[in-house]
Amino acid sequence: MADPEYDYLLKIILIGDAGVGKTFLLSRYINEELPRKKGPTIGVEFATKSICLANGGVVKAQIWDTAGTERFKAITSAHYRKSVGALVVYDVTVRDTFLHVKKWLDELREHGEPGIVVTLVGNKVDLVKDDPSLRQVTTEEAQKFATKNDLLFEESSAIEDINVKLIFENLLQKVYDVKSSEFTDEKYNEKKKRLVYQDPSKPQSKDSSSCCN
Repeated sequence: MADPEYDYLLKIILIGDAGVGKTFLLSRYINEELPRKKGPTIGVEFATKSICLANGGVVKAQIWDTAGTERFKAITSAHYRKSVGALVVYDVTVRDTFLHVKKWLDELREHGEPGIVVTLVGNKVDLVKDDPSLRQVTTEEAQKFATKNDLLFEESSAIEDINVKLIFENLLQKVYDVKSSEFTDEKYNEKKKRLVYQDPSKPQSKDSSSCCN
């Protein structure tokens, strides 16, 4: 099947400590299932998906899943470049993964695009449904941190498919809205077609009369 027509190609990056569930979130969103292969991400992997956004527009998301271990830091840092959106993921049952969020944000803002849109994601809420005592980071604390740092915020579970689509597509909608507002008359070609953002393979977008499936 041919690629659906889209307005923008948007590079999104998943970051956070090892073991917080980044790969599970990506697989649940892209494939609607959990990954068959379990284990830490080695270096960087990515997947693409075309999405019709709720408030209009079609984007092709290129979503990069990075290793959270220190030995891959040089590799993953290079892949921050040209990212226009990010999910910073922590595990609600492991406090250290939340305390390390500031470090991830500092790296992201050093290497990512100016004005990058960021969502803070508290993952693995399925673990605290039956035993709330396992929770080490409250929703209120994380929301306060997100507000202070100008981040979007949601809690999720890849295992039970809680808010997975929401966290990705709210982020993509926000990035789409920001990038759309940045376009000026100079960024249209002679046929008044909007240029595709950050896609070297396509010089311009095409009019889309139908949405992707």
